[in-house]
Formats: sequence, C-alpha cells, structure tokens
Amino acid sequence: MGIAHSKGQFLVFLDADDWLLPNALITNLHYLRQNPALAFVSGGYNDVFVAAGVVKQTIREIPANHYVRLLEENYISMLATVMWQRWVFDVFTFDPGLRGCEDYELYLRVARVYPVAHHTQLIATYRHHDANSSGNIPLMLSTALAVLDRQIPHLQSASEKQACVHGRVYWKKYYATALYRKLRASATPATQAEIATLLEHQPPLALRYFLEMRASMIKQLIKKYAPEFGLRLLHQTGIYKAYLPSVRQVALGDFARSRPFSTEFGYDRGGPIDRYYIENFLQREAGTIRGRVLEIGDNEYTVRFGQGVTQSDILHIDASNPRATFVGDLSDAPHIPDALFDCIILTQTLHLIYEYKQALTTCYRILKPGGVLLITVPGITPIDRGEWGKTWYWSFTDAALRRLLPESFPEETMVINSYGNVFAASAFLYGMGVSEVTPDQLDFYDSQFQVINTVKAVKPASIDKKTAS
Repeated sequence: MGIAHSKGQFLVFLDADDWLLPNALITNLHYLRQNPALAFVSGGYNDVFVAAGVVKQTIREIPANHYVRLLEENYISMLATVMWQRWVFDVFTFDPGLRGCEDYELYLRVARVYPVAHHTQLIATYRHHDANSSGNIPLMLSTALAVLDRQIPHLQSASEKQACVHGRVYWKKYYATALYRKLRASATPATQAEIATLLEHQPPLALRYFLEMRASMIKQLIKKYAPEFGLRLLHQTGIYKAYLPSVRQVALGDFARSRPFSTEFGYDRGGPIDRYYIENFLQREAGTIRGRVLEIGDNEYTVRFGQGVTQSDILHIDASNPRATFVGDLSDAPHIPDALFDCIILTQTLHLIYEYKQALTTCYRILKPGGVLLITVPGITPIDRGEWGKTWYWSFTDAALRRLLPESFPEETMVINSYGNVFAASAFLYGMGVSEVTPDQLDFYDSQFQVINTVKAVKPASIDKKTAS
C-alpha cells in the first residue's frame, strides 16, 4: 500500500519500533546517486535488546557476489538499512502471501537480476523486544527455508547451488540455536511447534533441552524431599550453582583450618591468584608498554608484555641492586628528570609507599605528555611475612582510587577496574595457587570482594599554561 501511494524516486521502509540514525538517508542517497544502476543499497545497524539494555553493532563487509551471499544468509537483516530505487517496484514487489521473511525473499529476487551494494556505515537501530514478529521462531525458520526453495529453479552456477545448500544449513542452525536459548530462558514450557522445530532441524539441541528439563524436575524433587544432601550434591556436580547451605550445615572441608595452605601467596603452589588478574590487565594494555618504560623492582613485566620498548629502566629502593638504573623512593625522587618515560608499570607497589600521593605526583611529573601509568593495587590480600611486611601500609578499593587518582591525573584519562569474588578472595587468603583454580572461578566479579584493582591513567598530550600554573 505504501509503495502504491509513493511518489519519490527513492524508498525506505521503517518499522514503527525501529529508528533511523542521523544522516542515514543522505548516506544511502549518496551511494545510489553515485551508482544509478544499483537497485538498492544497504548498510550496518545497531541491535538494541530492550529488556537487557544491551546495544551492539552489526556491520559486515560484502564487497561482491551479493546474490550468492544472500543465498548463504540474509546479511542485510534489517529492512530500514535499505534504500531502494523506486523503479524496482515497477518490476518486483513484496509477496503478501508470505507470513515472514518477505524482505529476504525480495532481496533475493532483485539481487539475482540487478546490481546491489552494501556498505559498513551505520544506518538504523533495530529494537529487539517481546512483540517482534521475528520472535515466532518456528515461523521464521520455515519461511526462510521456503524462500530459499523458491530460488532453486533459478540457480545457474555451481557456486549458487552450493550457497543455497549452505544457506539451508545456516538458517537451521541459526534459528534452532535461537529457539534453544529462548526456551532455556523462559519460565514456561516449550510449545509443540517449538519442540517439533528443534527435533526436525537440530536433534542434539532438542536432546539437550529435554535433559535440562529433566535435571530441573529432579532438582525440584530433591529440593522438596531431600533438600540438604541432595542440593549439595547437585551443587557439587555443577547442576545447581545457586545452592546455599542451611545454618549449621556449611561443609568447610579443607578450609576448616586456622593456617593457610601457603604463607608465600601461593608461589609454592603454582603461583599467586592475584597474578592472574594483574597479568591479564597488562596483557590487555600491552600496546601501551612501549618506548622508554620504567618498572619498579625489576623489569619482568616490561620484557614480557612490552611492545616496541626502546629502553627499559628499573627503579629500586636499594642501591645494592646492580640492575637498578634509578635508586630511590618514588614518593621523593627529584633526581629523576621530568617527562622522561612513555610508560610506568607500577604493579603491587603503591601499598608499600607511605606517602602514596606524592608517589603518584612523581609518576605524573616523570611521564612524557601522552605517557601511560599502569597501576595494580591489592584489595583483599594476605600481608607479606618477609621484608615487605614492615612497609605494607595500605589496601585500596576502586572507590578510593576514583577519589585518589584525579588529584594527580585528569579524570577523563583514567580507566579503573576491579576483579575478584568471594571464592577468589578466600582461595587467595588460604594460599591456593592459580593452577588449582579455574578461569571461570576467577572471572566472575563481585564488587564486595575486590582482590585486585587496576588503573590506566594517561598524562595529557598537551597541557594549557593556565592549568599547569
């Protein structure tokens, strides 16, 4: 109906719940005016998952063979990203007999005959919510396969025929996986049509769903008739992770001790747990460890993670250290020249400096404009029982760092992160080694149990004279 009443040279179809982004029309119009032979042009879009508040970009590069690529999958996905030449609808139009995938079917018919184009600029926002018509997954899958079947009589080359086969496999996997995830997240049982779709197109996912449903039923029975022992058993096997023991029913196991497994931070059991977070942080920031780099105590991390390091310096408090290029206390180091370093690695050091604010001021002074300071500080931690125990002064929360760092560095240049959970903190305090735990046990974050906090702070590349004074 809209096409029949349209008068313009170009057409865009926008669903009521989606958005066009600024400059969307002028961007696509530019492509069609530059290439008037194109039947339509399409671009990228934002996916907004309304309930979860999640936004992600969907951008694909499709330089050529658009018909073949559309046989393999609907790379356009969102109708609002497409601008059409009006003359296309003198030859083709949407099929009102289809209950789904009408746009996909039209893309295929048009791209088989006329040239089309696709670019990577963002055009629209696709809002996902419970009322989307695409939420009827069995319908969408059956119509997507039917649309491909319509193309079979027109396939000419071997590549087109192979792409059509791949497309059928793709749609089955895509929609069956989406259906499985939807069923797992739903509080209501699957419908007959949904079960039939899984059984027909992805039997392994159907089996997994049945087994999980059975596990859920078993869990409910155990919770009702044998709560403590049964739920603990399910928890130990990983089926019921939300289990909480009743009062006086906590099984302490190996943690029922007053002394830790290690008094060496876990070095003697595979390495300290806090190093997992520290080294992951440095790995992510490896690109900033370049040029002339200063590290405290030794240069292990400079050598291990540095990229394009031209000179490695070591600051040590003890003049007897033969590897130190600078000797002194970071909180009082006038002998270190201004603007000397491109990067400073300050891992697990700030808590040993009583005048830690002065140490941060020194770091700012000796960094070059644009230089980067990488900090890690302990939150929940054992205290060294050796030489560092005498100067183990502080522990820092992420909230403390957000108050502290802006006194030395511009707030807008800082990235502060926190890592840890109750298990990671307990394991670290007991001296377990990183080899005794799994990444899954460490990666979950609970702000109540901060084991390590990290800071990336950047000295501005230019400082106005008024601010400097």
